[in-house]
Amino acid sequence: MSIFVFGHKNPDTDSVAAAIAFSNLKNQLGFDTIPCVLGNINKETSYVLDTFHLPVPKFLDNVKVQVQDLKYSFDKGVSADTSILSVYKLMEKEDLQTVAVVDDDNKLLGIVSMKDIAMDLIKGNFYHLQTSLKNLLQDLQGVVLTGDGEGFDGDISVVAYYYKTIAGSLGGRDIIIVGDTYDVIESAIDSKVQLIIITGGKVIPDKYIDMARKNKVTLLSVPMDTYYVSKIINQCNYVSTIMRTKNIIKFYEDDYLEEIKEEIINTHFRNYPVVDNQNVFLGFINKKHILNPQRKQTILVDHNEYRQSADGLEESEILEIVDHHKLGDISTSMPINFRNSAVGSTCTIIYWMFQEYGLDIDEKIAGILMSGIISDTLFFKSPTTTDMDKRAIEGLNSILGLDIEVFAMEMFKTGTSLEGQSIEQIFYKDFKEFKLETFKTGISQVFTLDIEDVFNRKDSFMEFIQGVHKNNHYDITLLLITDILKEGSYILYQCRNNHLISSAFGIEGKQGSFAAGIVSRKKQVIPQLLEAIHLIK
Repeated sequence: MSIFVFGHKNPDTDSVAAAIAFSNLKNQLGFDTIPCVLGNINKETSYVLDTFHLPVPKFLDNVKVQVQDLKYSFDKGVSADTSILSVYKLMEKEDLQTVAVVDDDNKLLGIVSMKDIAMDLIKGNFYHLQTSLKNLLQDLQGVVLTGDGEGFDGDISVVAYYYKTIAGSLGGRDIIIVGDTYDVIESAIDSKVQLIIITGGKVIPDKYIDMARKNKVTLLSVPMDTYYVSKIINQCNYVSTIMRTKNIIKFYEDDYLEEIKEEIINTHFRNYPVVDNQNVFLGFINKKHILNPQRKQTILVDHNEYRQSADGLEESEILEIVDHHKLGDISTSMPINFRNSAVGSTCTIIYWMFQEYGLDIDEKIAGILMSGIISDTLFFKSPTTTDMDKRAIEGLNSILGLDIEVFAMEMFKTGTSLEGQSIEQIFYKDFKEFKLETFKTGISQVFTLDIEDVFNRKDSFMEFIQGVHKNNHYDITLLLITDILKEGSYILYQCRNNHLISSAFGIEGKQGSFAAGIVSRKKQVIPQLLEAIHLIK
């Protein structure tokens, strides 16, 4: 099972770059990992991926336990023309309670259980045969004396009468079971029955074989006696004659455990077939499989809080976390590797991990790592920047040999363009929810060089912020419009205590006021809001 490596929701460049680079690192160490994203990537990240010729990581909707994650039995199905007796022997040999009946493309046609076979023995039609010559040869250990019929569909008669008694009562639909009673055999051949099964393995005179050949009657010799053959003959029928096709409860491999659990618990069936979206049979699931499900394995980068992570994270097995944010609320049942450093970018941590392991960094990975550091440190303008970030950039650029300033400004210019984006798209581009003491808080941050575009739509932004604030029952809702060149942010907000905002950032209460030096949500906005909250208590 592959391990999913992903950053937070509303992925930014550092988050995506960290997932790609750390997946590369783990794979070099022998793990099987896949880099993923939890949402649409922004323009800046798209520019970086295009520049370094990297694909967009796999989109991951959630990491909830699905049927495909469970260790269900990967049984093979049987074809519809298999005999009931062959299926029974298979079930007995493999200790199976249920088998699937499938077509040539392995698509599910029906199911057969031991109970179905038992009920057929009790209530089945003992006087009708629908099967192939192949099944009869296999199940009755028969030998064809003459005839080329491949399949039979007719009425069974075990003939123990005087031949004149049956004369005129037989026809083309009849299948006869008889011993070496030659007058009965001759009469049946004259009546042109479908099939004559001659029991006891006796040698039949050639004249009867020649008669059967001329009348196109199949003669089959079997070693068993008449009593045994008459008991077992209906088990030579196609298994399709007894399979259940209606009211089958089946599950798809991408169904979620939480959705199927109740149905399994509240129904009485032993096994439930699992199929893919094309109805191809994959195996069976039962109650024991849902008791200890195999969970998806995950590695988190650039976050360590449930609300910022993939839906269903609590159902996954978290193996490792690499982050540069404050400690969040994620907990695990077992010890894990948790790398958390006070640096400006998760990509910085990953760069130094490459150095620690002595692993090679190719140009693509170097490019994505450098982009993540430049993005999250605002090219060293953010107060979160450390000497480790700067040294990491130096090391990475020794591989790339770029004009870093030109690259950074082109990246920011492309990434901060708001052209063609709606108010909602801009607001949720980099939005995170926090719990600050008793204040439920939502903070959006937009880095842009196009401040004028935002203020041309200021009233629309304010109306949208008010809606978000009310609908989510936030106590504080902020939109930070961060000007990279001016190294500060314009603030639009809704707050249950307006004095809190002016107190936190030393600005007037006017909407859109500029807070000089405020560029980091993590290092400045959150701490200053917390300090202001403490002051008003």
